[in-house]
Amino acid sequence: MNVVIAVDGPSGSGKSTVSKAVARKLGLGYLDTGAMYRAAAWWAHHCGIDLDDHEAVTAAVAKMNLRMPLDPDAQNITVAGTDITAAIRTSELSRVVSKVAVNLDVRAILVARQQAIIRSAGRIIAEGRDITTVVAPDADVRVLLTASEKTRLERRALENQGTKDSAALAATRAEVTERDAKDATVTNFTTAADGVVTIDSSRLSIEQTRDAIIDLVPEEMR
Repeated sequence: MNVVIAVDGPSGSGKSTVSKAVARKLGLGYLDTGAMYRAAAWWAHHCGIDLDDHEAVTAAVAKMNLRMPLDPDAQNITVAGTDITAAIRTSELSRVVSKVAVNLDVRAILVARQQAIIRSAGRIIAEGRDITTVVAPDADVRVLLTASEKTRLERRALENQGTKDSAALAATRAEVTERDAKDATVTNFTTAADGVVTIDSSRLSIEQTRDAIIDLVPEEMR
């Protein structure tokens, strides 16, 4: 039986890690919509386009040959045949991706692609910032995954810097808080919409958070 799980939340809330864990446990496809915006930013830059030129960026993204894998354990993302999996996770790209993410015309293009992927997959968990409200508002399960700012900064520092000491936290703070603030101008990912379940992962392990989401899935859909 088909099932669609939608997960939103701010940076460092654990969306990607937990969503992959749910996908593995239930045998679902996994869609990282944030990676699609990162890919769009990478592609526009690769094409020599100023990311502040909204019309040029939109035109480039409309023609972007993006391949998004749905296997949670094989997330090799390509654009025009080039593997950009590592390139889109650099700090440099993280600092500019919001310029593309707040472009409403780009969002419309990528939302349409995301919806097509979800329809085609049937059984899938999709995570991002507007999945529960825009991309898949009719999903069978909708979750807003949150965590305290301290927890989110520590997680992202460990991911990007390999440590969560004071220097790593300071280097991470601007990247996380600035991106969230910019993205919040076009979508609300901090307050649950009607029918969306909030899960605070601050004191939960990955497995506990995974199971909290799975518990929301009707038994017959698992």
